[in-house]
Amino acid sequence: MTSNQNIGSSEGGATQRARGNNAVQETAPETNNLLLPDTLSVHELANLMEEDPIDVIKELIRQGVMANINQVIDFDIASKVTQAYGFEAQRLGEDIDNGWREFSLDEKGAPNLIARPPVVTILGHVDHGKTTLLDAIRESNVTDREVGGITQHIGAYQVEYSGQKITFLDTPGHEAFTAMRARGARATDIAVLVVAADDGIMPQTIEAMDHARAAQVPIIVAINKMDVPGADVDRVKRQLVENGLVIEEWGGEVITVPVSAKEKQGIDELLDNILVVSEVEELRANPERSAVGVIVEAQVDKSKGPVATVLVQTGTLRTGGVVVVGRTWGRVRALFSDSGSRVEYAGPSTPVELLGLSQIPMAGDILGSVDSEKIAKDIVGERDRLSQSQQDFAAPTLEDAASRIGSGEISELNLIIKTDVQGTVDAVRGSLSKLSTEKARVSIVHAASGSINETDVMLATASRAIVIGFSTKVEPGARKLAETEKVDIRQYDIIYRLVEDVQRALSGLIAPEIREVVEGHVEVRAVFSAGRRGNIAGSYVTDGRITRNSIIHIIRGGEIIHRGLVASLKHFKDDVREMATGFECGVVVEGFTDYVVGDVLEVLREQQVT
Repeated sequence: MTSNQNIGSSEGGATQRARGNNAVQETAPETNNLLLPDTLSVHELANLMEEDPIDVIKELIRQGVMANINQVIDFDIASKVTQAYGFEAQRLGEDIDNGWREFSLDEKGAPNLIARPPVVTILGHVDHGKTTLLDAIRESNVTDREVGGITQHIGAYQVEYSGQKITFLDTPGHEAFTAMRARGARATDIAVLVVAADDGIMPQTIEAMDHARAAQVPIIVAINKMDVPGADVDRVKRQLVENGLVIEEWGGEVITVPVSAKEKQGIDELLDNILVVSEVEELRANPERSAVGVIVEAQVDKSKGPVATVLVQTGTLRTGGVVVVGRTWGRVRALFSDSGSRVEYAGPSTPVELLGLSQIPMAGDILGSVDSEKIAKDIVGERDRLSQSQQDFAAPTLEDAASRIGSGEISELNLIIKTDVQGTVDAVRGSLSKLSTEKARVSIVHAASGSINETDVMLATASRAIVIGFSTKVEPGARKLAETEKVDIRQYDIIYRLVEDVQRALSGLIAPEIREVVEGHVEVRAVFSAGRRGNIAGSYVTDGRITRNSIIHIIRGGEIIHRGLVASLKHFKDDVREMATGFECGVVVEGFTDYVVGDVLEVLREQQVT
């Protein structure tokens, strides 16, 4: 993360910012927007505001938070600090609310919520019948239009079954599915994993399974090709369990449905189960609000210009409306349904083809309706300025993950493992799994043999994982993508060095236990006025010591009436760093001026429990 720029501050007018002890001003400072990630260190926050870290630490103490310069704090705490310095904190990834609509899908407690169709993604091995299954569901003939019977593009289709609609995303593989997630889009409600009954679990099936689990969506397994000689359902079920998917009939939560896409058998049972899972998930949306959606695919048509397939997730997208998509915008000239019919609007969970964008967006870009072209241009301009800053909050490095788990933000280290041969995968997985403790655990998102490729990097971006390579190479495309997405790739040839690095990281991940130790006591024996700067406590160190970095409890009548840092420590007129037992000193405690003779200043310091 670069920490030398003020990301997301507004441009209007001169900015007045509080510095040091002058955080509270007689005239309220002009409020600027400051874009912040979910978590960041105190040092990074200070740099973003261009403030002294010590002053920021003092402000945290005023807010009741004890943190050192490298401590990681969350957005809520950081936003309280920024207010004292004239900033309005905005969470990274949301649009600044300056007359702009926030492109948020969070609708808890919102009015006008209605049930929406589930969005289902079909995943699986390349020739296990994904598109043929979707073809059977749609009762159309998609496969014949595909080169070699293999899907060459992303399609989004909506079908009606038992009076309810279901939206399907037919992807060319889990790579596109994960690429969308990596760009912040949660476009899928349910994943249908297609496994051929004659082939069983294949390496690409395991990859698709890992990608679906990383997305944390319910999985339904369609065991396809039941009409083929050699179909063995029990073998497939055993393989599913061996790979971590415990099926419902064996005490798990994963539903399995035997089907034959070619013979159109088991289709109704599959759709019934999709609707059951959808009902359990309680999928809701508000069609009355402005539209928010996700780009499924985009291309340039020679006659139409930029064309994008949009999955509307909430709200209603209407012809003539102005939309912002990623770093481009446009006015909706026309909308077409998945059947090719022209429509005037599209509601939640509806896929449509959109015409009118000025440039081609990327798959996974979030689309949002806005009120005017001016607002759209402002948003795109702001995003252009923030693009580099947003990249700085990409997938974590090993050190970054250590800091974040130490702060309690996350409790596991996500890893993607790639080795030279399959036999080494289990050895590495086993060695790393043993390192997990109650406070911090290793979570292996995906493990396989082969070189580190672009799919691994995209999965790492989407799941915020570190890529570990053992005796394998990194493909040039993957290395370039890792540099762009800021994904940490670690390569090893000796297994004990790999284990040692992860173990050291986990030791750093576990937040150390901190306790406060009493360093001494100081008695207030006189109170001196310092004019506009308040009062000074003329004190005597009765035991221990007091330093300029001490934490102070002011005790009166046996009760703690204030807590703060030492703001000033003097011996006569000289500033000093420390005063020991038997010496007199002048003390000023942050945020307190009402000293009374007889007050006791209890001096504390933080100590890590080993």
